[in-house]
Amino acid sequence: MQTHITTTPFGRRAMTLGQIANQAAAKTMPKEAIANKWQVFQHIREARELLGATDRALAILNALLSFHRETELSAEGELIVWPSNEQLIARANGISPATLRRHLSVLVECGLIIRRDSPNGKRFARRSRAGEIEQAYGFDLSPIVARAEELRDLAEVVQAEKKAFRVARERLTLLRRDIVKMIDAGIEEGVPGNWGRVLQTYQAVISKLPRTASRQLVEDICAELQDLHAETRDVLESFIKTQNPNANESHSERHIQNSNPDSISESEQGFRKENEASGSPAESNNVRSLPKRDLPLSIVLDACPNLRETAPSGEIRHWRDFLAAAELVRTMLGVSPSAWQEAREVMGEIQAAIALAAIYQRSDQINSAGGYLRSLTDKARDGKFSTWPMVMALLRARLDEGKHHQTLENELSEPAPRLEVSDSLLKSLRKMNR
Repeated sequence: MQTHITTTPFGRRAMTLGQIANQAAAKTMPKEAIANKWQVFQHIREARELLGATDRALAILNALLSFHRETELSAEGELIVWPSNEQLIARANGISPATLRRHLSVLVECGLIIRRDSPNGKRFARRSRAGEIEQAYGFDLSPIVARAEELRDLAEVVQAEKKAFRVARERLTLLRRDIVKMIDAGIEEGVPGNWGRVLQTYQAVISKLPRTASRQLVEDICAELQDLHAETRDVLESFIKTQNPNANESHSERHIQNSNPDSISESEQGFRKENEASGSPAESNNVRSLPKRDLPLSIVLDACPNLRETAPSGEIRHWRDFLAAAELVRTMLGVSPSAWQEAREVMGEIQAAIALAAIYQRSDQINSAGGYLRSLTDKARDGKFSTWPMVMALLRARLDEGKHHQTLENELSEPAPRLEVSDSLLKSLRKMNR
């Protein structure tokens, strides 16, 4: 008796040209074709994104393969399985019937199985008197055998892509680490260069990197960082070549630079501006006579209003906001982490932040913020520095500016901004002017 092999799905499910193409490919596979079902399933798992398969669909495919008794699937063997929905649900970790039907359709659309539906849509097999299967209705696994080589090639493509992505991310991590540490080394060792611009360039490149990036984007960013890496390294190597070949390593070089008042990082002009911002040349003789209480936050902000602009919220209400703003200013001024850490250890966290805020207030008059902060740290270590004169000098400068605006106000009869301070603070300022 001749049997008819169905090619169309049961019920309202429509037939598509893709399904016809998959059936045609299954028919043309060689008779000697054979495939290990679990090995092919592993290839399908790796290439599931290229195939368009979902995790749930793969769980159902795994269940379907488990209903075939043989591990090796052969083109000459029986490749149709006919489990009921209840059996599939049990082996697919108890998914709902609606989910089962939806993801079975996904497997059909991906060309991984073929529906062989009976006239009434039931799944079963008709056997002969000898027990051989004459006709089976269910799911045909022949695409697994027919596409075994294709699926293996797709899995290799995915593996190669993952490897290339992993290598690109490793390269990105190494470039970021190298560039940041070379910038810190350049600032700490006093290497001539616009390190603030280099840091801004680095941050501009990194800002293009989203939380989840494609391999192509990561490689493009790596190419930009590679150029910046080469430029930064050339600057450091050129500086090393200009140094005395008989000198010791970088530690000794840094000691010489920091102890030399004519060095690049602490130039003569930088020291002159340092003395101006500190209050007076006789500051070291008057440190012990300064008030012992801490500076109020309001006075510090009156003296250093530029720091407010760097606050994330635009306001500084507590010392913790002040410290957070100072940390950001430290990066903007190009002060090395080691110089900042040393200042905090010697002066204290708040006093170091006040000194940095004063430096930032007069950054247009200070050549090397890092060298200036190191010199203040050295003075503080010897007990010859206090933040009071710096803040008072900045307040006095603002008062003088306020007087100038007052004169213009009288001439033009227009209100001008004024700096209001307490009577006790004015007395302190008058004493310092005597």
